[in-house]
Amino acid sequence: MTIPAPAKTSTITRLSRSDDFFIGLIVFLGGMTSIGTELSVSRLIAPFFGDSTFIWANLIGLTMTYLAIGYWLGGRLADRYPRSWLLYSITAMAAVWSALLPYLARPILQFSLDAFADVDIGSFYGSLLGVLLILAVPITLLGFVSPYAIRLRMVDVDHSGHTSGNTYALGTIGSIAGSFLPVLVLIPWVGTRRTFLILGGMLFVPSIIGLLRVRAFPQAAFATVLAVAVAGVSIVNAGGAIRPAQGGDLVYETESSDNYIQVVQDGSTFELSLNEGHATHSIYDPTQLLTRGPWDYFMVAPLFNPLTGPAQIDSALLIGLAGGTVSKQLTAAYGPIPIDGVEIDAEIARVGRDYFAMTEPNLNVIIEDGRYVLKTSNEQYDLIGVDAYKQPYIPFQLTTREFFEEVSDRLTPDGVAVINVGRTDTDYRLVDVIASTMRDVFPNVYVIDTERYANSIVIATNSPTALANFADSLAAQEPGSLIQTVGEASIESGNIREVTEVTTVFTDDHAPVERVVDQIILEAARDETEETP
Repeated sequence: MTIPAPAKTSTITRLSRSDDFFIGLIVFLGGMTSIGTELSVSRLIAPFFGDSTFIWANLIGLTMTYLAIGYWLGGRLADRYPRSWLLYSITAMAAVWSALLPYLARPILQFSLDAFADVDIGSFYGSLLGVLLILAVPITLLGFVSPYAIRLRMVDVDHSGHTSGNTYALGTIGSIAGSFLPVLVLIPWVGTRRTFLILGGMLFVPSIIGLLRVRAFPQAAFATVLAVAVAGVSIVNAGGAIRPAQGGDLVYETESSDNYIQVVQDGSTFELSLNEGHATHSIYDPTQLLTRGPWDYFMVAPLFNPLTGPAQIDSALLIGLAGGTVSKQLTAAYGPIPIDGVEIDAEIARVGRDYFAMTEPNLNVIIEDGRYVLKTSNEQYDLIGVDAYKQPYIPFQLTTREFFEEVSDRLTPDGVAVINVGRTDTDYRLVDVIASTMRDVFPNVYVIDTERYANSIVIATNSPTALANFADSLAAQEPGSLIQTVGEASIESGNIREVTEVTTVFTDDHAPVERVVDQIILEAARDETEETP
């Protein structure tokens, strides 16, 4: 009887322990660089395009596409040319390109500003696509790393599962590190551009060491020359603003973990601009308190209650404090009442104190998410105001029936809720849906269009009230007072109206704020394009 010989196992030259460790290090750093670069690119895009779910969906989707292409190409290349020097060369090139990203993207992003100003929606989103395409090179190259490392580290088929699992675990752990390092450490400390340089450098140095270990001196020299060129580009472009001011003079700019922040001065007025800068989040003019903008109208919300004398509130909660424009006006109108101002970004609050005189002793600044503060608070307020744009979007969790039920619970019986809502001159669909949602919770809801800016103020009362109360209460105010001035402007130009019907209602389960806003933006752009000769 003939006994068949055992199947021959395909073997591969065993790596030394040090070589295996070094390739594992490259896998870890490759995973960290790929995710860190993706997150950092979002900070390049935010000052120009914002960071809506539309932006993130494109960024994440294309990143995964590039990685998939890299996995496929990397596996094929590794089978044909299983050389460690080629892996190190690939990671060195990916590191150089990652470090160069902010400088390659800058002219494209600058072009997007002109396209937006000209209402050229095709060019505007074409610029976004251009930036995302630039990301293709380093992410695709980094996709080579895992399949290439598995091929190089494979000893025999019997251990292929262990080798693959170990390699993907290292890459995933690196990706976890890359998720936190830029957001929590690098961007807040050194800014976006230096973050790219650091991420690229952390991968580049081991790649060069790897090339030198395998005596790939020409490849190491070529990669080093490219790295020196990138360093030169970074030095030449070290100065200058991340994004020029939309109007006025740029006084200050900084980056926090959540936002790109600008302070712009126009004459005696300071304006707070966040991210893409297409809206003003706070105004401070030491020579004039009123702005004729949405901030002024928070103080007249109590006039919808029947009043026989000057309006008075004893406490207020502001969700979306920003630079403190509303808190300053409420203090001037109602005296030093206790005001809890909630701002999720500590850096914005610091800028408010430094540039917007947000120093009222009665203001208690709370650095936290507004919905969380509302849920965990036991305080009762006479006024709760919401002005928490992630321009041009209101965070969905601050627009739902459940949220407004929580607001109602935290209001006194005669309390009022006030929310600032964006619109265009003709498109009120976001105003309508938020007012409808509030009407599902509160007995009465009113809308005032602001005199300046394309905003409307939606006001809800916690007890039954009447539209006629506003004019009657206004007549009881002190002549020449801030409340009377804004109240008269509301009657003259605010188109004050009551919302009596419940149509669409946003809920925590379904609140498509971004879809509604995107439709408003696209239709406005289309209308402007049609009107342009």
